Amino acid sequence: MKILMTIIIVSALNVLSAQSFYELEATTIDGKQFKFDQLKGKNVMIVNTASKCGYTPQFEDLEKLFNEYKDKDFVILGFPSNDFLKQDPGTNEEIKDFCTKNYGVTFQMMSKIKVKGKEMHPVYQWLTQKEKNSFADSKIKWNFQKYIIDSNGKLVAMFKTKISPYDSEIVRLLKQ
Repeated sequence: MKILMTIIIVSALNVLSAQSFYELEATTIDGKQFKFDQLKGKNVMIVNTASKCGYTPQFEDLEKLFNEYKDKDFVILGFPSNDFLKQDPGTNEEIKDFCTKNYGVTFQMMSKIKVKGKEMHPVYQWLTQKEKNSFADSKIKWNFQKYIIDSNGKLVAMFKTKISPYDSEIVRLLKQ
């Protein structure tokens, strides 16, 4: 009985300590504050990006996916990061120019951040810590790792770098 009560209490504490996705905020690549409460009712993909990575061509499929589903309340937030082999060394302006000129990116790019380590951005703390997201713990292992948040602000999936933005499981989640 004591074990069952302990499990119930720990579960309740985890739910109480979880942070709402809509409480988060970040800075856009243009330097403007972006409050996540404006994403209520939308499906969101968050992806850490890099301009000089072998997976950089995923920008093309990310843009294609965004254009196909943006009218169905779908948003992509791209977070440039220089955390993996210094594959995004440019300034925010240089990153924005690169993404626009080379891939026609129109989805929301954010300011460059840290996605791992002691200086990890609060958005990535939320994405990677079960105590905050109430879904699962995860680690950012490389550029272009994708997270899906449903229209209720719940983290529902994580996809590793190698998974295409157009993977059938991602598309299935967006159609729900």
